[in-house]
Amino acid sequence: MGKFVLKGRVISGSNIGEKVFIPRLSLTPSDNRIPFKFKRRQFPICVSFAMTINKSQGQSLEHVGVYLPSPVFHMDSCTSQYHGLLRGVV
Repeated sequence: MGKFVLKGRVISGSNIGEKVFIPRLSLTPSDNRIPFKFKRRQFPICVSFAMTINKSQGQSLEHVGVYLPSPVFHMDSCTSQYHGLLRGVV
């Protein structure tokens, strides 16, 4: 949207679909041991990616996270759990 504000949309939680504006923050350290003042300007966001369990099959990933807002696995089906959770490099 611009140099100072990002526009986004909520994709989970109780505010799904709501538009949000993320301002750029100016941070100044309060450490008195530093003999000078400086500001760091950044957006408070983290880059992330997602893929389905089926797409992850056959891949080795360094970090794995699984978001399950509701139950998706049946007690008699462990195959999906294996593919979803054991993709990390051992």
